Amino acid sequence: MQNTDWRESPGHDDAGIMTTIAPTELLAQLQWRYATKQFDPAKPVAAATWAALEEALILSPSSYGLQPYRFVVITDPAVKARLKPLSWGQSQLTDASHIVAFTILKGMGLAHIERFAARITEVRGTPADKLAPYQAMIVRDLVDGPRSRIIDEWATRQAYIALGNFMTACALVGVDACPLEGIEPAKWDAELGLTDHAVVVACAAGHRLDSDKYATTPKVRFAAADLIERR
Repeated sequence: MQNTDWRESPGHDDAGIMTTIAPTELLAQLQWRYATKQFDPAKPVAAATWAALEEALILSPSSYGLQPYRFVVITDPAVKARLKPLSWGQSQLTDASHIVAFTILKGMGLAHIERFAARITEVRGTPADKLAPYQAMIVRDLVDGPRSRIIDEWATRQAYIALGNFMTACALVGVDACPLEGIEPAKWDAELGLTDHAVVVACAAGHRLDSDKYATTPKVRFAAADLIERR
């Protein structure tokens, strides 16, 4: 029998707005994903799939749209091997298909804001004089305002938004991922030759090893009543 409940199928949501994935499918993929402990080094991520995931990184939202970060994608086995002892010896470093280092632009200031404004003009054709008030508002907040004193922390928050977006994108295309905070960021910076940017977190991506017991271990989450408040 044909499914007549359009709310359970891609097409429209409860308000009749177009959707591209069924709510049940979204939840199924989020249940499927986990912080993968063991990757299968014999199963690399397909090139077309990885290209889409890189685009997902680029499309990540950030405050003001400023993108105060850069993503370093690591596939070279030799580089991954050198990073492993700088990462608590975690096997994900050498077994995962790809490692992404999420880096922030250190001390982001006026130059980056001007570069972003120029990019808006390039992409949207918005005249520079029309952008001036928006640009001035950003400068007042991030360069002249109190947040200038914690600008690297602010940038780190933006990088973590990108990390969350990346892991969700991985789940939706059937790629396993594991966020990695157990790393020595300053030593990663040195290994990767970073000067203007600094690593704040990393993420391994690939395909799980069939024998990884954590793949079928139930997720431990607080009850909805403990986490969601409706008003």
